[in-house]
Amino acid sequence: MGNNFLTGTIPIGIGRLNNARKLYFEGNELSEQIPSSLGNISQLLVLSLYENNLSGSIPSTIGNCKNLQFVYLRGNKFSSGLPRQLFIFPSLIELYIGNNSFTGSLPVEVGYLKTLSILNVSNNKLSGEIPSSLGNCLSLEHLLLDGNFFQESIPPTFSTLRGLRSLDLSCNNLSGEIPKYLEKLALESLNLSFNNFKGEVPKQGVFGNASQVSVLGNNKLCGGNTELNLPQCSSQASKKRRKSLASKVKISVVVVLCLMLVSSIFATLYWVRKSRRKPVDVPSAEDPFVTMSYAELFKATDGFSSANLVGTGSFGAVYKGALDRDGTMVAVKVFNLQQQGALRSFMAECEALKNIRHRNLVKILTCCVSIDFKGNDFKALVYEYMPNESLDKWLHRDGDDQLGRNLKFTQMLKHSY
Repeated sequence: MGNNFLTGTIPIGIGRLNNARKLYFEGNELSEQIPSSLGNISQLLVLSLYENNLSGSIPSTIGNCKNLQFVYLRGNKFSSGLPRQLFIFPSLIELYIGNNSFTGSLPVEVGYLKTLSILNVSNNKLSGEIPSSLGNCLSLEHLLLDGNFFQESIPPTFSTLRGLRSLDLSCNNLSGEIPKYLEKLALESLNLSFNNFKGEVPKQGVFGNASQVSVLGNNKLCGGNTELNLPQCSSQASKKRRKSLASKVKISVVVVLCLMLVSSIFATLYWVRKSRRKPVDVPSAEDPFVTMSYAELFKATDGFSSANLVGTGSFGAVYKGALDRDGTMVAVKVFNLQQQGALRSFMAECEALKNIRHRNLVKILTCCVSIDFKGNDFKALVYEYMPNESLDKWLHRDGDDQLGRNLKFTQMLKHSY
């Protein structure tokens, strides 16, 4: 029922849709509160009510919809506090509640969302500390807390979010120093603008690319990447080092001369040995593979369901699916890393496909190295989906094949090269 310009309220009788799995009332002008009867739809997977005029609070009965995976409530006029029942769904993947007027704190129960990939609470009136329990959401890839009144420092537990790709904490009242551990996360975008951070800005990881990080509006920051145009950090220790440097110059000259002589000997030996070694291929950083997350593959294959299972092998299984971004049909080969030799098989297949190009081999689109919703390592290869199965089955028909998939000799000769 999305984008039909419905007006009025959501009918109380909606709770009679006991077996409904998806509910869409998006982009309309529905007002007042969500009826508590919504909790009667216990099989609901998707709840989309964004861009309406809904107000009041979210009914606590929403906790009865224990199978919810996707909740979209952004762009309404909700107020009051966030109910704890909104953060207890064991299979929730995406939660969008931004652009409302929610008040109070972000409940600590948010840490129960082990499968959560996207959390957007932007542009509300939430306050207090950012709950450290967010560090338990190991599947988080996008965390948007901007435009609120959060205080204190960034929780140290964020260091456990190994799959985090974008983090937006801008326009809050956060303070303290920027944690060094953010350098080690796989962040592609970091926005810390318009807070009260102080001290030296890190330089490694995401901080090494000024186009991926923003620290505007923090007047007590210094150092960092020169492209950030921050003042240099001054400390008493650096002044002492400059004074002692002059006294060490004379000794350093003698040491350098000796080291130059020794280095020239070692350099000669090094280049002789290097010339005898076979160069090793290193994957290029400019490979045109697209970035693909576990959540995207999970969604594309309907949770790696048996209905999408194409086949199984020694080290894993292959599923078909459709990418949400453009509808492309893909085949996803998921490696069972609990099986001995599966990791070695994954690396060997990546190495082989990097160097082999043949028109009779299915094209690899990308690979996914991430963690699943349980925090376990996840590795998969994503190929173009071939609906007519493999060329081998067409060239070498089994005796039990009743489909008549035999080729003429000229066709077999054509496809054998």
